[in-house]
Formats: sequence, structure tokens, C-alpha cells
Amino acid sequence: MAYAADTEHTGTAQAPVHAVPDALAYLAGAWRVERTVRDFAQAATGAAGGAGADEEPVAGRFEGTTLFTPLTDVEPGAGAPGPAGLLHHESGTFTWHGVARPAERTLRFLPGTPAGTAVVHFADGRFFHDLDLRSGRHTADHPCAADLYRGEFEVYDASRWRTRWRVAGPSKDLLLTTDYTRLP
Repeated sequence: MAYAADTEHTGTAQAPVHAVPDALAYLAGAWRVERTVRDFAQAATGAAGGAGADEEPVAGRFEGTTLFTPLTDVEPGAGAPGPAGLLHHESGTFTWHGVARPAERTLRFLPGTPAGTAVVHFADGRFFHDLDLRSGRHTADHPCAADLYRGEFEVYDASRWRTRWRVAGPSKDLLLTTDYTRLP
């Protein structure tokens, strides 16, 4: 799905962003997910069917859903359980080089500081990135070994948002663009 804000593909001006005063409240619920993965490194080397630097990057595609469901604070001795963030569970089908496979991932979105922001962790508890959508846009970096993941987040309205993760490193040159549309 291409949004009006997709200047990379359409050349049009960016659509206005939608300010989000509370990231966790905005994300809660079910979302349709459409992701493209462009591998510029494989295109440049001609690997995996690429013909060289003049060719389009190798592309993959993910289609599925993401559910943001409430986490509860259940630490022993903490009293009654209360809201502690959101569990992000993504599942669907990833197609790469014409081969479709089931794919899923789980993240934890926890309340951040200042209020209205979030801190994102992998399922195993490792820090991933912060998230501040109060202006409708956010940029986050995540170093991973020798690679750097730079995420750009844009909220278009109450039911649409996008992430673009640019991954650069010694053997990686990727662009992952994910469009989220709220499900009823």
C-alpha cells in the first residue's frame, strides 16, 4: 500500500503527520501489516539472482497481522496486577526469492519517560529502541553487532502508520518498509 507520504516511490510531498499523545494507547489493538524488504547488497553483487549494480534490489514481502495486547505487572509483592505495557505479536507469511514461509516475532512495548512515550524490548528482555510519537514522527537507532538499524516512524492518522528501517553494515544494505492499517 502506498501512502501519499511515500516520497521515495511517488515523488509527492509528505502527508501531514498525526500527533500521538500516548503511543501505547494508539498502538493497542489489531493491525494489518504489509512489509517490503529491499536488499541492495545482493543487487549490487549479483547474488541470489541479481544481475549487478544496475538491477533493482532483491525484494521480499511480509503480509500478516500485528496484535498489541495488554501486558500486566505481576511481580510478586507488587499488589494487584496493573497495566505494564503492550505485547506486540506479529505473524504472517514472508516471501523471499519466491519461497513463502510462516514468520512471527514478539516485542514488548513498555511505558517510557516522559509520559506518552514507549520503550521497546525484544521478547527476551533486551532493549531494542525508544518510541516517541508525540510529534507524529520519530527516529530510533539500534546497533546490532557491526550493523546499524535506523528506524523512522510516521503516523498518518488514527488508523495508519509506517516504519522504515534502514540497515547498514559490512554485509547488510537493507530497507524494510512496513505499513500498518488498523483492523476493525
